[in-house]
Amino acid sequence: MKRFLKEFHYGQKGFTLIELLVVVAILGALAAVVVPNVGSFINRGKVESYQTELHNVQTATMAMLTDSASGKLDAGVSATDDMSTVLATETTTGDLKLSNYITGLDSNKITSGCTYAFTDTGTVTQTPPS
Repeated sequence: MKRFLKEFHYGQKGFTLIELLVVVAILGALAAVVVPNVGSFINRGKVESYQTELHNVQTATMAMLTDSASGKLDAGVSATDDMSTVLATETTTGDLKLSNYITGLDSNKITSGCTYAFTDTGTVTQTPPS
C-alpha cells in the first residue's frame, strides 16, 4: 500500500498544456456556433408571440362585435395598449369592453409593448414595440 501511495504522489498527475488548449479550442468552436443561434431563437420567439397576441385580440374583437347590437366599435379608438378603452355600444346592456373578452390581462393592459388600432368595423392593426 505504501508503494502505491508513493507512486501516486511522485508520479505524473494533472493535464498537459496541450490537452488544456485542445479542450479550450473545442469549447470556443461550440460557443461560436451556439451563440448566434440562440439570438435568432429569441428574436423568432418575440415575432411569433406578437403574431399570437394579434390573433387573440382579433378573435376577442370579433366576439365582442358579435355580442353587440350595432356590430360596430365606437369611433375614435387610436393606437392603444389598454383594451378597456375599446368599446362597442350595446343599447340593451350598456357598453361592451374588449378587456372583458380577452382573458389573462393584468389591469386591462397588453404587456408585450405592442399597441393596437381599431376601425369601427373591427379591423385590428398591430404596431410592435420599436
